Amino acid sequence: MLNETYRRMLANKSVIRETAAYGHKRAAEIGYENVFDYSLGNPSVPCPPAFTAAMQDLLAHEDPVALHGYCPNQGDPGFRTAAAAHLRARFGLPYEQRHIFPATGAAGAIAHALRAVTAPGDEVLTFAPYFPEYGPYVAGTGAQLKVVPAQAPAFQPNLDAFEAMLTPAVAAVLINTPNNPTGVVYSAATLERMAAILAEKSAAYGRTIFLVSDEPYRDIVFDGGTVPYPAAFYPHTLTCFSFSKSLSLPGERLGYVAVAPGCEGEEILVDMMAQISRFTGHNCPPSIIQKAAARCLEVTSDLTVYETNMNILYDALKALGFEVERPGGTFYIFPKALEPDANAFCRKAREFDLLLVPSDTFGVEGYVRLAYCIETEKVRRSLPALERLAAAYK
Repeated sequence: MLNETYRRMLANKSVIRETAAYGHKRAAEIGYENVFDYSLGNPSVPCPPAFTAAMQDLLAHEDPVALHGYCPNQGDPGFRTAAAAHLRARFGLPYEQRHIFPATGAAGAIAHALRAVTAPGDEVLTFAPYFPEYGPYVAGTGAQLKVVPAQAPAFQPNLDAFEAMLTPAVAAVLINTPNNPTGVVYSAATLERMAAILAEKSAAYGRTIFLVSDEPYRDIVFDGGTVPYPAAFYPHTLTCFSFSKSLSLPGERLGYVAVAPGCEGEEILVDMMAQISRFTGHNCPPSIIQKAAARCLEVTSDLTVYETNMNILYDALKALGFEVERPGGTFYIFPKALEPDANAFCRKAREFDLLLVPSDTFGVEGYVRLAYCIETEKVRRSLPALERLAAAYK
């Protein structure tokens, strides 16, 4: 008999992936250059030369049996040591090798972190708007995702609603900064108050409420700003990072969980995640990718194109009368649709070969997401289509 849980999932396919698939089909009809596809957050810049050089050097000079062999369930020791040293130097927290668990991107990191700190029947809180895959990630643990309502237009977390929803059933809180889909960076004041609420509620309930921080975009930040590091505000934090965006390596599936020093269970959490890995069939990211990334922790791809693209789109959207918050990072922008039904607005946009993602999939109504990780030249060429779309509502 087929598994009915996964059969039912077939009826809930990703709107983002469906829009991207439509874009491929439309490109075959009228040419890729004529389709302005803002659907999928796939990095558009190459990995840094240092990563390519590291891969070439490993393949040329390392013993192939050792290079391609199994690594420990906890991950490659050299990668773990290097990642801990990088975090220690960058954020001033005393990370050690024992705090780092390599995973298959941020998705794998979140899946392991949530399984380690929740039990079936628990609740996990997140803030709207949020990455839609959080639902399946949480459901896979047996816990239930609860969503704190959005606070438009700035989209900083709604902490009053959060405090009211933080019941004894909540085992963990899942945040994402810089945020997909809004591009908003959670401020230090937001994180400070969030940490105070978590500490107060943890003490009141007699159990630690963990913070799981999803941070694949922390190296994409604009206007010379910085991204406040959540683990610096709250010790019971599991930081989930990915090299998909910082090194433009989404297909290599490498990330990690960093257990904050001082976190409850810090001495066993990585070993627990190694056991989770064994029994979910994860069994570590590829050894060679861990070894190569360990040599590239102080570099990133050239991420400046995303700020260039953001400025072009933000200025154009404002000039056309859209309500939109200026992103502080990521490669997403989240304007308010020109009609209440974001899905209808996205269907209208397709008439101009503009592919946008409606906000309903992110837990908010009336907005759209544009992923501007495309060529700058194409962003500029999309502006007349945006103008025609806006004109259709005047």
